[in-house]
Amino acid sequence: MPFKANVSRRHHIPKQRHRIRNWAAYDAGLRARGSLTVSFTPEAVERWRAETRTTPGGQRLYSDLAITAALSLRAVFRLALRQTEGLVASIIQLLGIDLAVPDHSTLSRRARTLRLPARPASSGGAVNLLVDSTGVKLCGPGEWLVEKHGTRRSKPSMQ
Repeated sequence: MPFKANVSRRHHIPKQRHRIRNWAAYDAGLRARGSLTVSFTPEAVERWRAETRTTPGGQRLYSDLAITAALSLRAVFRLALRQTEGLVASIIQLLGIDLAVPDHSTLSRRARTLRLPARPASSGGAVNLLVDSTGVKLCGPGEWLVEKHGTRRSKPSMQ
């Protein structure tokens, strides 16, 4: 039998065993990995379409904000361009916003000239994508609370 011929020289790597001690925290952490909060402010919806160009050349349909939002989602989920187009279309449909979605060829062409926001340090938690009139921002868990309310903790209730 040929598979037993080199038994003495074959290296065996034992299978790693991970023991989970806190199942509730482990389960919550796995659920949080897939959590994404997407917010569009009314000003961002108004800025979705590009302004009219006064220079020679074709008119752009989508602003840099729209392209940056789509490419940020692509970077977060590591998607192909056609999949990104579908994800943006489904998010816009779920939010009930009437906006046109950039197609994959537009995303590819405009991606060369845009800079994306830095992704927050991976903590295994939820990722918040904030789209407002100033642009697109990716936040880790709790960061959007600080930006929106000025504190990491909720205020105590008055009794």
